[in-house]
Amino acid sequence: MEWDIVERELSKLKVISNGENELVTVKGDSNKFECVGVGTDAAVFRFLYLPHYAYKVFSNDKLGKLEQENEVYLKLGHSEYFPVYYGRGFNFLVIRFEEGITLYDCLLKGIHIPKQVIEDVDNAINYVLGRGLNPRDIHLKNILLHEGKAKLLDVSEYMKPGNDKRWEYLKEGYKEYYHLFDGRALPLWIIETVRKWYNQAKPESLNVQDFIKDLIVLFRMGSK
Repeated sequence: MEWDIVERELSKLKVISNGENELVTVKGDSNKFECVGVGTDAAVFRFLYLPHYAYKVFSNDKLGKLEQENEVYLKLGHSEYFPVYYGRGFNFLVIRFEEGITLYDCLLKGIHIPKQVIEDVDNAINYVLGRGLNPRDIHLKNILLHEGKAKLLDVSEYMKPGNDKRWEYLKEGYKEYYHLFDGRALPLWIIETVRKWYNQAKPESLNVQDFIKDLIVLFRMGSK
């Protein structure tokens, strides 16, 4: 399949941003692409004739994020903790499509998250630091579970300064409280409520223990 055909088909799809913490909207249609995920800056498509490739298409006002992510992938090089990076087009990046399920969907479906995932993410963070980058924005939707191991899917903020503490909260919650609901599906409203709490708060002002306790209260309310 010629790459100009891929680009021509991608041009039929338009990704539109909707605000800082809102998911993008996809407009247009192509029977050769399947949308496999959306974020706040881009949507990811799988080309049906070359299913091992994934195309991350950015909204036109987020092309600066594309440039940053392209630079991050080049600095990361090859690592077992990240998808293989193949290159870029005008408004898209090309990476290897990874089979698996996000930790977000694991919680929704009650799928067990093994301890190996936590170790893999910690190892990935150390690898990123060793490449002179700053691992940020590591959350449930950006961690993929595949055959008991983890891959990190979104590297777009690894050039930003500071620590958003997302992974610290997730890891602490896993260690201290995950056993209370391991194997039980969490209601969507609980997960989304916690996500909105976090987005509305400043990371430096959050207390891990209090934050997780509030989550447990919500879980118990939802279980009644």
